[in-house]
Amino acid sequence: MSIIILDRDGVINHDSDDFIKSADEWLPIEGSLEAIAQFNHAGYSVAVATNQSGIARGLYELEDLHNMHKKMAMLLESIGGAVDAIFYCPHLPTAHCACRKPKPGMLIEIAKRFKLDSLAGVYYVGDSYRDIEAARAAGAIPVLVKTGKGQRTIENCGAEDLADVLIFDDLMAVANNLLVKK
Repeated sequence: MSIIILDRDGVINHDSDDFIKSADEWLPIEGSLEAIAQFNHAGYSVAVATNQSGIARGLYELEDLHNMHKKMAMLLESIGGAVDAIFYCPHLPTAHCACRKPKPGMLIEIAKRFKLDSLAGVYYVGDSYRDIEAARAAGAIPVLVKTGKGQRTIENCGAEDLADVLIFDDLMAVANNLLVKK
């Protein structure tokens, strides 16, 4: 089974330092949904691992998060794509939970859900250094996109911090490059 794991905000949809709080605010990055559909058509299962501390902060409710994901699912369905599983951490950074990235908890749970012994050979696409750290901690291959906070991540990290990281302009570039290698 081939699987790819994606962060949500900044990878699939536009991000905001003020949080994405509703389905109306959830807007896909150009080409991201088509990239997911390309992964699906190439035989990949797609999982999402996303920190959503806005819930614990009281900025939006769980129902709002579900509505964002329903919107994403409907838009994907309209172009022949799908996300197979969505994992989210609703906790504040101060909760020190096992699921909040950069800890690997969500990625480990995804491996269990998909009955994988390990995440070796599995790409995890994110736009922040905590995504890279989570991928490394879980044994996945870290991939960074320049969308969302990705360009800022590149500027704030040293070359040694990103030496093992595949870097692409956006999720469509990830699909175009990784699917050619398959």
